[in-house]
Amino acid sequence: MPDTLPQPSEFPHAPGMMSAKVRAFDWASHPLGPIDGWPLALRVVLDFMLSSHFPKFLVWGEHQTMFYNDAYGPILGNKPEALGRPMPEVWHETWPVVGGIAARAMAGEATFMQDMPLTVTRHGYSELAYFTFCFSPVRDERGVVGGWAATVMETTQINHAQEQLRAEANSLEQEVALRTADRDRLWALSDALMIVSRFDGVIVAANPGWTQALGWSELETVGRHVPAFVFDGDTTALDAEGNLLRSEAYRRQVHMRFLRRDGQVRHIAWSVVAANGFLHAVGRDETEEIQRSEQLSEAQERLRQGQKMEAIGQLTGGIAHDFNNMLQGIVLPLQLMQRRLEQGRAEEAQRYIDAALASARRAASLTQRLLAFSRRQPLDVRPTDVAAMLQGLESMLRSSCSENVTLTIDAQPEGLWNVRTDLHQLESAVLNLAINARDAMPGGGTLRLAVCNQTVGDGRDMARGRSGMAAGDYVRVSVTDTGTGMTADVIERAFDPFFTTKPIGLGTGLGLSMIYGYMRQTGGAVEIESREGGGTTVHLYLPRSEQEADEEPHPALSTQPQARRRDSVLVVEDDATVRSLVVELLHDMGFQVMQAATGAEAMALLSGVLQYDLLITDVGLPGPNGRQVADFARERLPAIRVLLMTGYAERAAMGDDLVGTAMELIVKPFDAPAFVHKVQQIMHQEGST
Repeated sequence: MPDTLPQPSEFPHAPGMMSAKVRAFDWASHPLGPIDGWPLALRVVLDFMLSSHFPKFLVWGEHQTMFYNDAYGPILGNKPEALGRPMPEVWHETWPVVGGIAARAMAGEATFMQDMPLTVTRHGYSELAYFTFCFSPVRDERGVVGGWAATVMETTQINHAQEQLRAEANSLEQEVALRTADRDRLWALSDALMIVSRFDGVIVAANPGWTQALGWSELETVGRHVPAFVFDGDTTALDAEGNLLRSEAYRRQVHMRFLRRDGQVRHIAWSVVAANGFLHAVGRDETEEIQRSEQLSEAQERLRQGQKMEAIGQLTGGIAHDFNNMLQGIVLPLQLMQRRLEQGRAEEAQRYIDAALASARRAASLTQRLLAFSRRQPLDVRPTDVAAMLQGLESMLRSSCSENVTLTIDAQPEGLWNVRTDLHQLESAVLNLAINARDAMPGGGTLRLAVCNQTVGDGRDMARGRSGMAAGDYVRVSVTDTGTGMTADVIERAFDPFFTTKPIGLGTGLGLSMIYGYMRQTGGAVEIESREGGGTTVHLYLPRSEQEADEEPHPALSTQPQARRRDSVLVVEDDATVRSLVVELLHDMGFQVMQAATGAEAMALLSGVLQYDLLITDVGLPGPNGRQVADFARERLPAIRVLLMTGYAERAAMGDDLVGTAMELIVKPFDAPAFVHKVQQIMHQEGST
């Protein structure tokens, strides 16, 4: 039978802290050796043990190597880390007693011990503790005992409580005698709730602590059944606990709600022991603790909400600042252009057009970065040459640096892998990092950009931001400054949404969180290395592409009139301005165009007698959305081609069946040349745009 266990890098499967410790342990230098060489029996039992919520440990091999699960950790207390150490060394103080039981397990004999007293040292001092445990031999594939496993329950507190009850009520026999002097003192002076009941639930004794906590006098309590005092919602759980105590369990820890005499609900934590034909219960009122915990949680939630609203206020203030500047750069050129045209000075309009377009492109870039930050921007991921990208950015980077900042770029194209990413988002990320680096060097310094190939393996420790990055080949782009650096708490929060160290009014404040969203969306990662006063390096990990990078076309609209075409187009767009401009562009291209404002109107037109060669539709339509309209069109007209327009990547528009020539996607806001070029591509028409 083949070994179907996961590979060592994935073992163990079980969640939890101890599973992580087992994976991180240096087994190569341990007598057991690497995990992939362990016996199948050891790996199966270990994975089972780590998945359990009961305290368990496992001892294996001639060195008696110890493993344990998360639930067993409290039993170890403050002992040195036990993982991988010999069992006789970990529990050296108990080994003279436990060693014989372990030897019986190695000989193939299972042993069960109940309430066994052991003197242990686990908190810096010796103490007497009680344990109920079972040692079971573990055999390998050949039936040979290779180790032993143990399930351990510490019963110290219950034994102490039972001993106290026995000491104070040692005359309990068939009928409970509740009148000895020692028992009366403990019974009367204890703050704990104490009751004794028969197995049928009838209470035979209740101490003053019961009366003080719940208001029921001894006379009102004795002779009544326990369910009479239990909150209705917990009676089913009470019945289940009673069945366990009557049948198999002899002690239970129970949390249950009880009713005060005045109707208040109190939360009581009970320790219940079955002994001498009665149930002995010791309880502690936890109501105030639970209420304080709930109040603290509510206060923390209110604080988080307040911090969130403050952060949103800072964010929207920064965005409004930037958008107002960009709108100003659009409104004024349009007004001046209108004035010049009224004055008959049309030859001056071009420079105002260029200025307005530049501001509009900046606004579109900010919107795309915001959507990338929210991971809802459909990115144009394609093979990209990083060295060529940095070469094209060099002049902009130098102009962004102040005079006292020296810029160096180390990006040799020889041997450098291509990457899969969105070129414009990468350019924006590098520019943002460069500006952040410049701002971190107010007194001047050196800004260095470096690019290198990087292979990331499964076993490599991931720094802040790289956690969860898949193993594989990447190109690493590093932006390093010699500035003020970051404190540990700033590094910890650097990628958090809305976190910024910039003053209000200086940028949007999205910073690294936008870059983090973009990198995650494209399958990469970002990490920070910094120390206060020692500069900062931000690494971008871009996934490798085996394909060659294509140069991005830069189309321009043709001024020549286009011949009338036989192709017909249906345009569906709820924004009247966008719809009219798209229709005008298509008319200029020679198409016959019909238009609709809603998905329902579009479906009605598609159901008519007219045949359409191309459907151009917005994704976010009222009524049936654009993707539903596209699916309807392809059912009615199998040969129709589809171009989806979106400024927000609905999941329905991003399915795998977008790949191909029959359906394409264009992201708003788009340039007129880009739109014309996309239409020509989808209609298989070559020519100047």
